Amino acid sequence: MAKDIYHNTLKIALEKDGWVITNELFRLTIGSRSIYIDLIAEKLLVAEKEGCKIAVEIKSFISPSPINDLENALGQYIL
Repeated sequence: MAKDIYHNTLKIALEKDGWVITNELFRLTIGSRSIYIDLIAEKLLVAEKEGCKIAVEIKSFISPSPINDLENALGQYIL
């Protein structure tokens, strides 16, 4: 599966902000269907001594049709 052109840039930005990348191209299976999430990251919250986790989907909107890019991104978000 191809990575978005901003994948590494966003990964570095998250790491600089204190996030630890725990998974890249994480496979999430629901029933017989699978989707892939670009990054899974976690950050230790020292005051609470608990972790915070995020899932990040990266989109660049670089095709000739930004409306088509938006439609595809929204479809993935809704899914």
